Amino acid sequence: MRLSKPKKHPVIDERLCKKCNICVTFCPKKVLDARTSSAPAVARPEDCNACELCILRCPDFAIDLEEAKER
Repeated sequence: MRLSKPKKHPVIDERLCKKCNICVTFCPKKVLDARTSSAPAVARPEDCNACELCILRCPDFAIDLEEAKER
């Protein structure tokens, strides 16, 4: 029996984000979309593979991974 990991996705704290879009550039699954006047949008959370590259590259520590809510 193989246990699956809980599905996670990024959450961006807009108070800490300086809108540099580094996270958008480094996301291999294109989960995030750049926006000009606010923090990047988590446009495709279901595609996130929880690699944490967005967290590791964020200079402002504005990103965290949260478990996806069941629908």
